[in-house]
Amino acid sequence: MGRKRVIDRDHILDAAERVIGRDGAVNLTLDSVALEAGVSKGSVVYDHKTKHALIGAIVQRALARDNAFNTACADDLGDVDSRVVRGRIKAAANPLPTEQRAIALSLCAALAQDAGLREAMQHNQSSVINALLDDAAVPRGALLAYLALEGLKLLESLDFHVFPAKERSRLLREIDWLVDLDPAPKPSRRKAR
Repeated sequence: MGRKRVIDRDHILDAAERVIGRDGAVNLTLDSVALEAGVSKGSVVYDHKTKHALIGAIVQRALARDNAFNTACADDLGDVDSRVVRGRIKAAANPLPTEQRAIALSLCAALAQDAGLREAMQHNQSSVINALLDDAAVPRGALLAYLALEGLKLLESLDFHVFPAKERSRLLREIDWLVDLDPAPKPSRRKAR
């Protein structure tokens, strides 16, 4: 019978995120994570055999947390039309803190260089889009709202632009307005001559 595990996986992942936020994903090593976590390198290797596996675990945890938070925000809305996308709009009310933006930026760089890591993100985005389309009263409007929302969040998370709070709130209200908008052209009522 093996020894009982005493090191929390989240403790290791938290340490890895701190290293990424401070040094970038490119400079992440199992040794630097072990040092940051105050554990042996063997403890890091126990769960994450490679740097790639460690970054993959960080991405998976971030997706799971983000999805859970967005679902909770949608659930808080109760019985409303297009609850999935409106929950995501509600969840976006508070932008990423500065330290989280640094981590997001570094992880995006890692994702850009690794097709395997991007697969988790691609699968998650497909699932979110399918769920919001299935749930939406006006699917096209909901999709446009989601794309606008993700564009806003991407600008912020990559630290390209941060809107002042008042303007950001207005943008979120306007994105919510898009949810019910049907951009399909209306058939012309003009009679043929």
